[in-house]
Amino acid sequence: MFNCQKKGNHTNMYKKIFDSKNATREEWLKVRKLGLGGSDMAAVLGLSPWRSPIDVWLDKTSDAVEEKESEPMYWGNVLEEVVAQEFAKRSGYKVRNNNFTLQSDEYPYLLANIDREIVGLDAGLECKTANAFKANEWDGDNVPDAYYIQCQHYMAVTGKSSWWIACLVGGNTFYHKEIKRNDEVIQAIIDTGREFWNLVETKTMPAPDDSKACSEALKKIYQQSNGKTVELSAQYNNVIVDYLELKGQLAELESKKRGIENLLKDALGENEKGSCGEHYVSWKSSKPRETFDSKKFKSNHPEMYTNYIKQGEPSRRFEVK
Repeated sequence: MFNCQKKGNHTNMYKKIFDSKNATREEWLKVRKLGLGGSDMAAVLGLSPWRSPIDVWLDKTSDAVEEKESEPMYWGNVLEEVVAQEFAKRSGYKVRNNNFTLQSDEYPYLLANIDREIVGLDAGLECKTANAFKANEWDGDNVPDAYYIQCQHYMAVTGKSSWWIACLVGGNTFYHKEIKRNDEVIQAIIDTGREFWNLVETKTMPAPDDSKACSEALKKIYQQSNGKTVELSAQYNNVIVDYLELKGQLAELESKKRGIENLLKDALGENEKGSCGEHYVSWKSSKPRETFDSKKFKSNHPEMYTNYIKQGEPSRRFEVK
């Protein structure tokens, strides 16, 4: 978690390359492929909980411009104006829209689509919404890592000295904080962005990382196996040995965990809950789960069964021996 209070000095120039005011979403998504935006950079630096560097690379190197708008994304867009106006009310600052995609003159691979400019200040505003389970990420001077990087990225492009972030959490708690420019972080954004954009231009996929987002990205890239066997290079022998050792350790830990669970279940017996100092244990009953007997339905109604079959996405089972 980053702290909001670090400072630095700056100068920078940028140009406006696209006006999204009357543009379609598809046109805007095409422009985004021309460089790295603030949310892209958080993923490139490995600080996004939603995307991996490979996700960003796929987006920038593919011709596809489709991006499904998730429910959180939809409500974030709908409530952006509400958050901006609440910030203005609480801070006393006047804000104005900026509909342009901005591109750094010195580092053209850096783009910015900012939510608001703050009138009379050398600063901008980023508007966010979050569910109540994320409230602890906003304690004190802290902001989520991905958002901190996003704001520093915007300062890298615009040259501004600070960026405010306002967030409506859980629909009923409002935060607004000033993030000071951090030139060390901005230099990391510039350097890492340059290296990553070179991977985009040379169509060289980034190395996989340990994120769940990366796992999902690899599933998209390699959806279907070709049925062939390939001889892996010798360097992967140690990787496989490490994997098998970790697998064995996890199995051992899972066994120990199961043993402790069984011990506590036996101690509870028919009781639903038990307390022990500041801890408590529960073993609740649940209603029997109802399931659909598809095999029986297929046997009794084969024609109807065929009409209701839904083809799923192809999948692959991973195994190491």
